[in-house]
Amino acid sequence: MYTEQVMDHFANPRNVGELEDANAVGQVGNAKCGDIMKMYMKISDDGIVEDVKFKTFGCGAAVATSSMATELVKGKSIDEALALTNKAVMDALGGLPPAKIHCSVLAEEAIHAAIDDYYARKGIENPNPRKCDGCCESCHHHHE
Repeated sequence: MYTEQVMDHFANPRNVGELEDANAVGQVGNAKCGDIMKMYMKISDDGIVEDVKFKTFGCGAAVATSSMATELVKGKSIDEALALTNKAVMDALGGLPPAKIHCSVLAEEAIHAAIDDYYARKGIENPNPRKCDGCCESCHHHHE
């Protein structure tokens, strides 16, 4: 059911915890499944994700997607981090069962939420705001 990569990132998650000096923190959740992801980033003045950690309450797939997402954005620019899609996270993990795709969406959304927080803390309007189409339910802008 799960790939070797998913099982490895679940059993041995990378970048778990909080960053004391985080200047970007985002939290998202999915009410239907109960998963909650919190992403902490330290972004340099020149816009590079120097460090990233996560705390996730959820299933093995939620932990694995959080872990992989942190690996994929560490050392990247803000724009590169914003370009990370849930599909890229799933591909890096070798795939997910259809019922667990929402976990990869949460990982993508947690990164976006942290970067939104970074810009808000700096008092800068996000130059690449995410346009919610109500697809993931994590931002509470979904259609009831």
